[in-house]
Amino acid sequence: MFLRAILFISTISVLLMSCGGTKDLVYTPTEDYEERILDTMQVVAPVKEEEPEDFTLPVYNASHTRTIDIVHTKLDLAFDWAKQHVIGKADIEFTAMFYPITEFELDAQNFDILSVDLNGKTAKYKYDGQTIKVYSPVNITRRTQMMVSIDYIAKPNDGPVGGSAAITSDKGLFFINPLKTDPNKPQQIWTQGETENNSRWFPTVDKPNERCTQEIYVTVEDRFKTLSNGTMISSTKNADGTRTDYWKQDQPHAPYLFMLAIGEYAVVNDSWNGKPVDYYVEPAFKEDATEIFNHTKEMLDFFSEKLDYPYPWDKYSQVVCRDYVSGAMENTTAVIFGEFVQKDHRELIDNGNDLIVAHELFHHWFGDLVTCESWANLTMNEGFANYSEYMWFQHKYGQMRADMHRRNELNSYVSSFENQGGHPLIHYGYEDKEDMFDAHSYNKGGLVLHMLRDYVGDEAFFASLSKYLKDNEYTEVEADELRLAFEDITGQDLNWFFDQWYFSAGHTQLSVAYDIDDENNLINIDVSQIQNTEEHLPVYILNPTVQAWDAAGNKYETPVVLNQREQTITLSPSDLGMSELPVLVILDGKDILLAEIFEDRSSEDYLLIAQFETAYVYKLQALKALKANSSAQNLLKEHLSHDFYNLRYQALQSMDIDQSMSSDLVDMVKADKHSKVRATALKKLAKLDASSYIGLAKQVIAKEQAYPVVAEALSLLNKVNDPEIIKTAEAMQNVRSSSVSSQVADIFIKSKDPKYNTFFVDKIKTTSIYELFPMMNKFSRYIEYMGPKELLSTAQQLSSISMDTGEISYKKYMVTNAISNIKKRLDGIPRESEDTKATLNGYSSKVKQILEKIIANETDEQLKARYSGF
Repeated sequence: MFLRAILFISTISVLLMSCGGTKDLVYTPTEDYEERILDTMQVVAPVKEEEPEDFTLPVYNASHTRTIDIVHTKLDLAFDWAKQHVIGKADIEFTAMFYPITEFELDAQNFDILSVDLNGKTAKYKYDGQTIKVYSPVNITRRTQMMVSIDYIAKPNDGPVGGSAAITSDKGLFFINPLKTDPNKPQQIWTQGETENNSRWFPTVDKPNERCTQEIYVTVEDRFKTLSNGTMISSTKNADGTRTDYWKQDQPHAPYLFMLAIGEYAVVNDSWNGKPVDYYVEPAFKEDATEIFNHTKEMLDFFSEKLDYPYPWDKYSQVVCRDYVSGAMENTTAVIFGEFVQKDHRELIDNGNDLIVAHELFHHWFGDLVTCESWANLTMNEGFANYSEYMWFQHKYGQMRADMHRRNELNSYVSSFENQGGHPLIHYGYEDKEDMFDAHSYNKGGLVLHMLRDYVGDEAFFASLSKYLKDNEYTEVEADELRLAFEDITGQDLNWFFDQWYFSAGHTQLSVAYDIDDENNLINIDVSQIQNTEEHLPVYILNPTVQAWDAAGNKYETPVVLNQREQTITLSPSDLGMSELPVLVILDGKDILLAEIFEDRSSEDYLLIAQFETAYVYKLQALKALKANSSAQNLLKEHLSHDFYNLRYQALQSMDIDQSMSSDLVDMVKADKHSKVRATALKKLAKLDASSYIGLAKQVIAKEQAYPVVAEALSLLNKVNDPEIIKTAEAMQNVRSSSVSSQVADIFIKSKDPKYNTFFVDKIKTTSIYELFPMMNKFSRYIEYMGPKELLSTAQQLSSISMDTGEISYKKYMVTNAISNIKKRLDGIPRESEDTKATLNGYSSKVKQILEKIIANETDEQLKARYSGF
């Protein structure tokens, strides 16, 4: 599972001084701090009443206790699109786990149960709307092969509908545009099983520690393509214009990984080592499909080789689904992605999907082949998938790109910790299993694996992972099984590492001061672990590598151990392999630690850090710190040709740009290898003297392929009120790029012409959920310039989204809120005459009726409650 909600690049806050030795934070999320000076006030801590001792046991969410072992599930499915029902039959083969049983339960949420047979005979059962309890006339043992057959109608839209920040709906199976009321959206059916929602469309033991093989017969209209786990065995056309596809997977996996996707897809077929590799996209993106899922086959090679465990499943398919309720999902052999990955060639320039493709593919070892036995152990799935992103970036794009990604992950984790608090990676005390999908299970899990890799070394790390996979293939796992694999390979006791990082909350905060002692020819590094002991361990065992540089820029290093609250690391030059004292020292030179590090740094240090081959985070920090340093301009200019694009970008941001730089910037706009740098160079030119670069901006619009650069050119032309800007914007209003659409919207807003309401309506209808919010903000500005007729017409057009029962709640709310704002705008227009008053009141009344109809039509009680303010 890939969560867009926790994948973001946080802003880095660095407290910079041009000279002196202020204490700087190496890396932390930006926050606004309020400084309060307590001058003459005496602050006295209140006397706390002694709280009574709590002798209750802590919350413990155990793994599901299994009474049966499902061996195989066979499903025969058809669909009622109008009612949004699943018409199914399930044949479930099982045995008792160990103890003999005479009854058993299956999860089946909001079904109509038509019949239940046990080994071919009618069985007694009870059903409470959530679980079916089936009674057996004979003792079922672990050697008894049983089959329960259930005819049912699943109604995923019935009953309470919940969700979480990570997975926004728990309906399990989703009908998209079921009645074909939205011409801008395809008809689709797709599923989302994680966490325990596949029991919304077939009966099962819906727990991560269950596992079985499967068959699915799925009957659909012949125009649809289908996708499920495993291999399509047959596809049979029926006399009524339908078709039945038969999918089968012979390798067992957890029930939450069962999947279906149905739609009018274009399918692009490829192969890897004789196994099918298929890409399912909407027909408009058929030519872009292999680029959308770029490097899939290369990743299969890389991960198979790195793990010494070839990709184990029958095929690898990837499918894009509309209105998907999360980022992506690692359903075995058939991964679902949200529509945000679906881009054309120009959108994909410097904006590929490598990260999410790698994440979901790596799950096929960590999550599908070996599966967390409970949601408390979710990081055994997600921590590995998160770390695969680093591995792939390092392999494909180099160390700096990987380190940039790692720093973003660390930043997001620290921000999450500060805003939401911490918990152990293995978190048995969660309040809701959905809460496990957070920056701990994902980001921290990957960061911990990176430290473990550095500690044991690359060869031992990947040998241990291979052993872990081979020892536990097709089973459920917990963290101790990973520890045992590492201990067997390395010969070390690693309880300390796992206790510290997997079973305890928090991370370390280090205050670091450096002293180059010329008199005694020593390097002293004073390290204090300053973390709050209520939220973190008081002392962490840490294993950084100290790196040092001589005046010529040669690098030396040595490992050290931190294991005290207050500690001084004293090194001689010979400890580092040096003949003389260094000019620069960095405690965590390789940037490995899961830590917030505060260091004493001078401007001279930052000059050396930028000059030498230091790790990405330190070089980036130095380039930012040197922004106000006039003596650093030549050094910053040198970084404009650095191999790594983000350092070129930061150098541009930090330089004092004047006209002497204009020709260099023009060259960068035309020739830099990365669109982020080209766009930034053009933005800098616009700030210098936008009117001098109108020709360049028009050249960019005519020739540049990357949309972010085109967007900056539009911004420049809009800034100078180019007489052709409206014509240019109109020509680009159907471009899919959000960056271009954003600039076109700004141009139309600036024009104050109400005729562009159709542009905003079309964008709101067709923009993906991930890009809707900024467009809605622009629309709220634009309605100030719309006339009464346009306001009413727009409200009528938008109401189709709010009235669509298949539309996702977030979009419906946003659009209904916009309609409410349209009414407020109508009510705010001055009534200068009785005729005007009557006309405007009539328009306002019609919009009010639209709102009332939307509210009356809404079946989601939570959404209906939110509409009360309208």
